[in-house]
Amino acid sequence: MSESAPRSATAPASPGPSSAPESIPVPAAEERVAAQRGVDLARWWDRVGILVVLVALVALMVLIAPNFASVSNLLNIARSISINAILAAGLTLVILTAGIDLSVGSILAVSGVVSVLAAVGGLPAWVAIVLGVVAGCLAGLVNGILTAYLGLAAFIVTLGTMTALRGLAYTMTDGQPIVSNTLNFRDIGNGYVAGIPAPVVVMIVVYLVIWFLLERTRYGKQVYAVGGNAEAARLAGINVRRVTTSVYVIAGACAGLAGIIFAARVVSAQPTAGTGYELDAIAAVVLGGTSLAGGRGRLYGTLIGSIILGVLSTGLILMNVQFFTQLLIKGGVIILAVAIDGLKQRPLRRQRVRAAGAVT
Repeated sequence: MSESAPRSATAPASPGPSSAPESIPVPAAEERVAAQRGVDLARWWDRVGILVVLVALVALMVLIAPNFASVSNLLNIARSISINAILAAGLTLVILTAGIDLSVGSILAVSGVVSVLAAVGGLPAWVAIVLGVVAGCLAGLVNGILTAYLGLAAFIVTLGTMTALRGLAYTMTDGQPIVSNTLNFRDIGNGYVAGIPAPVVVMIVVYLVIWFLLERTRYGKQVYAVGGNAEAARLAGINVRRVTTSVYVIAGACAGLAGIIFAARVVSAQPTAGTGYELDAIAAVVLGGTSLAGGRGRLYGTLIGSIILGVLSTGLILMNVQFFTQLLIKGGVIILAVAIDGLKQRPLRRQRVRAAGAVT
């Protein structure tokens, strides 16, 4: 008689105490959840947080600032933010690559002087405008070459060119404003296009062009890659030096265009034009969610940051707040913007560290 068939070797054994799945320690799980919550909060702030701040600020100003919501005042706000917004648009690319440009205010002054001198010399308006933008591009090219190809610190390079270019603006004007009441390109600063102030139209065009570069082209992906990790970008075949130089040239072109608009608004070349504008522009970029560490940020956030600063400045003026008090408040806003950027980076840095640890 044959023996009964043995039990299958694959039959599951009865579970014992040693076969129970390992559980994640509660403190570690809670820490992970808290860290993910921080990452989600940082991403939420990048997407809609700054817009919520703008809406709240506008609502506050409507309540406490006289005539804030009038059409004429809103148009004045739009016109007043255009110069800072254009500067900030160019700086966004620089900061996305983990760089900085402190010279944009001085580039604004030099470009305005060049364009006015060209117009006063009898050149057509479009030629004067092009020369002003070219002057800004050349200044940005100097910054880019010194930073990208010589490996100098962007902060020191642009601090030096900020001083040198300011001196150049004074030298070109003999330290005095050059006034021309018949300036042939004055409409770019004081005119209207379909009822919209011309500077606002120029600002919109600048933002559309740079948005397209960042979001719809290979070049935009390279800018983000260089800011995220320059060495990894280089190993991936990206010409890091060329990309770095190009963002400074674009920032210079934006500063040149802003200088032309400024000169057109005041119908003169002012060697003191743009003093301190670089700080407002940097504040707008960081307030809009672009990280000073590079690689993270969106252009629309920069525009909203510029609007916030413009709304704040106009509201304080309408409330007759003294000038030195305005400086205190604006300084606090800049510090707050940098602090928010630092707080946003903490959970993201922790997430990257944990990911690196998991890989190793």
